Amino acid sequence: MATRTVRQLLLHRYASTAAAVRPPAAELRSQRSAVFSREQTRQRALYPRIAKIEVSMRGPGLEGTLLVMNRGISTPLSCARHLTEHHVTNSALALVDGEPWPLHQPLIRSCSLTLLSFRDSDPTLVNQAYWRSCAAMLGQVLETAFKDNYTVTLLSTPEVPVTSGAFCCDVALDPQLDSWTPSEETLRSLTRGAQQLIHQDLPWEPLEVVPSVALEVFSHSRVKQEEVEEKAAQNPKGTVMLYRCGDHVMLSGGPLVARTGMCSQYEVTALHSLGPGPWGLHRRAQGLSLPLQLQAHHTVWRKLRQRAEKLVEVPRPEEVTPPSLPDSDKPVTTSV
Repeated sequence: MATRTVRQLLLHRYASTAAAVRPPAAELRSQRSAVFSREQTRQRALYPRIAKIEVSMRGPGLEGTLLVMNRGISTPLSCARHLTEHHVTNSALALVDGEPWPLHQPLIRSCSLTLLSFRDSDPTLVNQAYWRSCAAMLGQVLETAFKDNYTVTLLSTPEVPVTSGAFCCDVALDPQLDSWTPSEETLRSLTRGAQQLIHQDLPWEPLEVVPSVALEVFSHSRVKQEEVEEKAAQNPKGTVMLYRCGDHVMLSGGPLVARTGMCSQYEVTALHSLGPGPWGLHRRAQGLSLPLQLQAHHTVWRKLRQRAEKLVEVPRPEEVTPPSLPDSDKPVTTSV
């Protein structure tokens, strides 16, 4: 018990002094994005000559459709562009030989391809990816929401089902804010930040990397470095998946949907205190969203929002039986 208390005290002190040893927020985002771009360019250079692959389309009205695409260059979205505008605008995720596949991730072999949308008869995988994407957007908003003299440490994003009522993003704010309680105006400000990202219709760019690259990306975040090591150890290939949205680079434990513009109704509903943790006072930001293709009447939305305000309880890893299968430190510009 005494050892744990000392460790938490030291980590809390680390969080308090982190801003003094890190570059400015904009520089940090630029640095992470630059490492992402460098690795993305390196991976694309692995296919210097254009080699053709055959992509066999699956899905209603597409059986028997065969596309000849470019290995290591063409993506599921590239395939959608050879079909109809409907497939381009409504596809959120793909299945490549039955494996969930981000729409912007290059295809590296001949394969079967199924484009998934929110209106499929079984939208389970798309819903999971959407919930994960909404949480990723919430983390991005939190990292840029506070004044530069406050630090924001994004923790590992809890993987919660859509049936939980709210997507979640765990965060540790600057110790100066330990006694701060967010107001309704604060939540509205965070919501406006997310709506700006939605309006920009930014792609979530996937990039599978070895741990050393991810550790370089998060060289100023011990929290994310530990998460990189954990995710790499859990992956049979020993790799981790990064995503970039604008200049924001994040880790994810599962695929995200194609772009921020697929979100429509989106609201940040709560910021709960979880109590002291390894990185200071841990909080859980929560939100509610519906995709562009699925709208809710305002009375229904109000009821959903009331549910999304309640704290989502996430079991600790050792309490989950069996383990669930299928997801930076930096200062943030809206005054608190």
